[in-house]
Amino acid sequence: MASATQTPPAPAEATSPIARALKDELGEGVLKVEEFRGDLAVTVSPQGWVRAATALKTLPELDFKLFLDLCAVDHLDDEGRPERFEVVLHVYSLSGKHHVRLKAALPEREPRLPTLTGVYRGANWFEREAWDLYGIVFEGHPNLTRILTHQDFVGHPMRKDYPTAQRHVLHEPQRWLLPVPAGSEHVVVNIGPSHPAMHGTFRVQALMDGETIVDAAAEIGYMHRNFEKMSEVRSYWQIIPYTDRLNYCSSFMNGHGWALAVEKLMGIHAPPRAEAVRVILSEFSRIMDHFVCIGTNVVDLGAITPFFYLFRVREEIYDLLEACCGARLTVSYVRIGGLAQDVPPDFSDRCRRLVESVRKYTDETDRLLTRNVIFARRFKDVGALGADEALDWGWVGPCLRGSGVPYDIRKDHPYSGYDQYDFDVPVGTVGDCYDRYLVRLEEIRQSLRIVEQAVARLPGGPVIVDDKRVALPPKAQVYSNIEALMNHFKLVYEGILAPAGEVYGYTEAANRELGYYIVSDGRKYPRRVKVRPPSFNIYQPYPEMIKGHLLADAVAIIGGLNIIAGELDR
Repeated sequence: MASATQTPPAPAEATSPIARALKDELGEGVLKVEEFRGDLAVTVSPQGWVRAATALKTLPELDFKLFLDLCAVDHLDDEGRPERFEVVLHVYSLSGKHHVRLKAALPEREPRLPTLTGVYRGANWFEREAWDLYGIVFEGHPNLTRILTHQDFVGHPMRKDYPTAQRHVLHEPQRWLLPVPAGSEHVVVNIGPSHPAMHGTFRVQALMDGETIVDAAAEIGYMHRNFEKMSEVRSYWQIIPYTDRLNYCSSFMNGHGWALAVEKLMGIHAPPRAEAVRVILSEFSRIMDHFVCIGTNVVDLGAITPFFYLFRVREEIYDLLEACCGARLTVSYVRIGGLAQDVPPDFSDRCRRLVESVRKYTDETDRLLTRNVIFARRFKDVGALGADEALDWGWVGPCLRGSGVPYDIRKDHPYSGYDQYDFDVPVGTVGDCYDRYLVRLEEIRQSLRIVEQAVARLPGGPVIVDDKRVALPPKAQVYSNIEALMNHFKLVYEGILAPAGEVYGYTEAANRELGYYIVSDGRKYPRRVKVRPPSFNIYQPYPEMIKGHLLADAVAIIGGLNIIAGELDR
């Protein structure tokens, strides 16, 4: 009997309506369509780059209005690629609930590409970063200058052939970010880089007409340590501690997102108990992050009492994290495929007591601030940003929801079992400081709902996947079984060997979407790790937002945006 022949799967170009629409728009300008682990990637010619991005954003059937990320990749020594560099754009469609990755390959000699700043305003800083770190020239960019390294830095440090031992003596600061009109009586005021109102090491230069800001410019990069370059010479395990240093206010969530991205690349899933614990600790981390944001925002306005009061919540949550892993601030508790170890026996009881304690803090914060006349006057109609503008800048998370867009990754793209929990997505109406405060306060209550449900149904079982590719065998087996000993040795010595491919993993972090774009060539170390830093998109429009406001209002706005310098500069 003859065996039945299997029909080969249709190419992604034929099955994806997104790819078909781009093909109809660009014709031969679409060079390649790929799909891996559910991610769609479309490569276009450099000449069709702007046209493709415009089509993604403006065509009604596509509607990719949310700008997420733009980066470069260096494929030096990759014999399978004719061109050395690649520029990668990540965008999202709220109506279609789709991500797409748009790519363009560029030569080693004079890599150039037209700017996308006329399509997505949020592309501005990302293109500056790609030029700063890779030397990609974006033609037509309004201000293609360095952004993370010093203005006198020599070379492009993310290139594979950049000598990492090279040193530069750079000591002259950039004095003026803004031109001062000749003959005017305007005064330039520097806020930062070491000013408590900035909530981190970054600088804003404001051109003042009396107490009113007429122009502003921002400078970042003071804490840039090139996390992404270090990730190219570290195994997937070794990168976990680096993620903790991104948003240190909720470090557990950084590791959670990184583990999910690598698990997506590997095609594995953590056990149910590990996922439930991840959810519980992520939601407590979100609560902690939101309370710290509210407390520091209010202290900037002169109210010191809520600041000290709300920090007590953080310490109580730190106690729970310490009981689980022995660390408080930077925990490194997550592992690829699960957790480092199981939670303590009294974990559920601790969580229940903590929920009741946090609920008390939440209600008292609501009574203290929400209807406080002074607080409301300082926050209402200050720093407002509409929904369309927020999407164009790449805002996600509480700030986007404050502008009235009900996008929450936990709801729209559930991970770690979030589809099993009942919770609401709060949104604002105006998009001002007051709305952003209300959204965060209500999200604390929703996080408590999620924690209560997760604790009530916390399953038993292991907390690490039974997969020799990523999980070390139990110590008892290592000491008594030669195969387990060999597996332990190979995994420690060789590290996790992920398959060749590229994925974008994303989670609803406390601040907004935290994404990890991973490019693997099948070796011990990733070829490229790009962090989609939540604060980067949020801080970019800040100079525009504070124009026309008083200097005191600028302080209120920056506190509500909750910029974390560690993830901003990486």
